[in-house]
Amino acid sequence: MSDVVVAGSGPAGWAVAAACAREGLHTVLVDPAPDRHWPATYALWRDELPELPATAVAAAPRRVLAAGTTLAPVARDYLIVDNAGLRAWLTDDRVDVVTGAVRAAHHGPRGATVVLADGRRLATGVVVDATGARRVLTGGPPRGPCTEQTAFGVVLPAADAAALLPDPAGTALFMDWRAPAPAADPGFCYVIPLGRDRVLVEETSLARRPGLGLDVLATRLRSRLAAAGITARGTEERVRIPLDLPLPRPDRTVPFGVAAGLVHPATGYSVATSLRLAPLVAAAVAGGLGRGPRAAARAAWHELWPPGALAVHALRRHGLRALRALPPELVPAFFDAFFALPVERQRAFTSERTNPRLVAAAMAALFRPVPWRLRAALTLPLRP
Repeated sequence: MSDVVVAGSGPAGWAVAAACAREGLHTVLVDPAPDRHWPATYALWRDELPELPATAVAAAPRRVLAAGTTLAPVARDYLIVDNAGLRAWLTDDRVDVVTGAVRAAHHGPRGATVVLADGRRLATGVVVDATGARRVLTGGPPRGPCTEQTAFGVVLPAADAAALLPDPAGTALFMDWRAPAPAADPGFCYVIPLGRDRVLVEETSLARRPGLGLDVLATRLRSRLAAAGITARGTEERVRIPLDLPLPRPDRTVPFGVAAGLVHPATGYSVATSLRLAPLVAAAVAGGLGRGPRAAARAAWHELWPPGALAVHALRRHGLRALRALPPELVPAFFDAFFALPVERQRAFTSERTNPRLVAAAMAALFRPVPWRLRAALTLPLRP
C-alpha cells in the first residue's frame, strides 16, 4: 500500500508527486502515457518562481514589450520553460511510475483504492487528481461551454519572425492588440523566443465563451504573417485553456493543478502556481497522514484554497467577467491602462494568490485613471 497515488504526469502531477517523495511518502504516479512529451509552451514571470533552475529555462528575453494601442516595456523578467529540463528537474526516482488510465477512486476509513481501466487496483492513503481539465476523479470535464483562452501558433526561425518585432535581439512581445481583428472577437499576437534560434508566433483570443475557434485564429495568424512577408511554415501549436472551471468541493480526493482550479482566470497561467504549491501540499499530506487519510486530505485542501486564496480567486473571476463584457474597441485601451500601472500592481493582479487587499488595490488602481467610457463599461452589470 502506498501513501499517495497521483493521477496525471504533466508538470503539476510530477511536481506534487516529487514533492511527496521528498517528504518520505511512498508515492505512485499513474498515467496512460507517463513518458509522453509535454507539447505546450509554458512561460512564467521570474518573480513567481525564483527556484526554477537554469536547465529548465529555454529562453529569458532581454526585453519584454506589450501593446494595447501603443508599445510599452514590461518591467518584469519573463521566462520560457524548457519542457525537457523542467521534467528532468521534477522527476524523482523515488516515485513509482505506473502506466495505466485511472477510472475511479473508492475511499474508506483507512485509505483509498484507485481503480484503473484494465481492472488493476492500487491501495493508497491519499489520492491526488492532476488530470487537468478532464478532472477524472474530481467531477469530470466542464458541462456545457466555458470561458476559454484559445490560441493558434507556429514556430518560426528567429530570422523570419524578426519582422514582427521592433528590436528582434532578445525581445519578447508579450501581447500586441494593435493589429486589426473582427470587431466582435478581438485578439492579440504573442511573439516569444524559444531558444535554439526559434520563435513562437501565436494568435490568441484571451477570453471568450465559448472559446474562439482555432480555425479562425489560424486564418488570422496566416494573414498577419503574410502582411509581414513571412511564410507560415513550421511546427504548429494549438491552445485551449478553460478559464472558469468551477472550483472542486473539498472531498477525500485532492485535486491539483488545473484540476484544482489553479488556472488564473484572467491570464490562463497555472504552472508557476502549481510548482509553488506542490511542496506545501506534500508537507500537508505528510503531516496529516499520522491522523489518518481524511485528515491528510483536509490539510492538503487547506493549503490549496485557504480563505485568502478563495477571496483572490473571486476577485479575479469578477475581473474576467468585466473583461468579457468590454466592448471590443475598448479592449486595447484597457491593456494600455494595465501596463501603465506600477509593476508591483501588475504583479499583484497576475501573481498574488492569498492577499485579496493587494489584488483589490491593483484593480482599483487600474480603474481610477481610465477614460470615462472605459470606466463605464467596466462597471456595467456583468453577465455570469
